[in-house]
Amino acid sequence: MIISLAISIRSKKSKLKIIRRFFMQSLRQNFSYLFLLCCLVLASSPSQAASAQDIQNRMRTRIPAITDLKDLGIVGESNRGLLEYRSQKRTHAAIVTAENKDRQLVYRAIGKQQGVSPNLVGKRRAITIAERGTKGHIFQNANGSWYRK
Repeated sequence: MIISLAISIRSKKSKLKIIRRFFMQSLRQNFSYLFLLCCLVLASSPSQAASAQDIQNRMRTRIPAITDLKDLGIVGESNRGLLEYRSQKRTHAAIVTAENKDRQLVYRAIGKQQGVSPNLVGKRRAITIAERGTKGHIFQNANGSWYRK
């Protein structure tokens, strides 16, 4: 009886730990995207605000698919702030391409606002993504080598 109660408590704690980890991962990713998009909105004129909202909506809808690709090790975060394939599987190419295009638009807008190149914005963003990244996902460090966090 005591053993089964201990196992039950442990499994509940494990479930809570998994739920908490999933929630924090989603929160980190959503915060990252929202931060970038807020910068884009602030840097844009009113006529571009609708476009920024479109970008935000597109990026938000892709989060689950991109997270799945990262979980499977199919894509990783490059040191340029873009997604890159890390396996021979090139599944969901349209999603990866669309995400990278939208990220480049965001980097371009932020770079214009800050007076720096979009490449520098992407590199800075890559550092933040890697720092906040989920354990088990693949990242590229500044010297170009790939690692699993």
